[in-house]
Amino acid sequence: MAIRKIREIGDEVLTKVCKEVTKMTPRTTELIDDMLETMYEAMGVGLAAPQVGILKRIVVIDIGEGPVVMINPRIVESSGEQTGEEGCLSVPGKSGIVTRPNYVKAVALDEDMKEYEIEGEGLMARAICHELEHLDGHLYVEKVEGELHSTEYEEA
Repeated sequence: MAIRKIREIGDEVLTKVCKEVTKMTPRTTELIDDMLETMYEAMGVGLAAPQVGILKRIVVIDIGEGPVVMINPRIVESSGEQTGEEGCLSVPGKSGIVTRPNYVKAVALDEDMKEYEIEGEGLMARAICHELEHLDGHLYVEKVEGELHSTEYEEA
């Protein structure tokens, strides 16, 4: 496993639409492992493949309940509304207020290429929406209400 370089806003790869994953290969398995390691190292709650320069429809999320791997994910249902602070590993040191659904249901493939359904509320719903937008070349800054502001994190 390896820590990969997280691409930052302004990098063209973050504006591209990702390709579907058609089969699990050793390289794809390695990418998923590296994405998880990179996300944890950066203290993020989610990471999409384009954020490490790979144009594949793969997302990893962990809101503190264990890692979730989503391959070729799509949102099939959403409801409610939540407005809150949002940041992104590709926009370091900044955050902004974003309104998202409070509940989402998504369908994705797991590492065995088996389809599954996942439901999320609150932070999980926000993370799923945020990460899936990366797969279509969008960053949360496009949705920020008002201005981005600097975020200071205290060292643990």
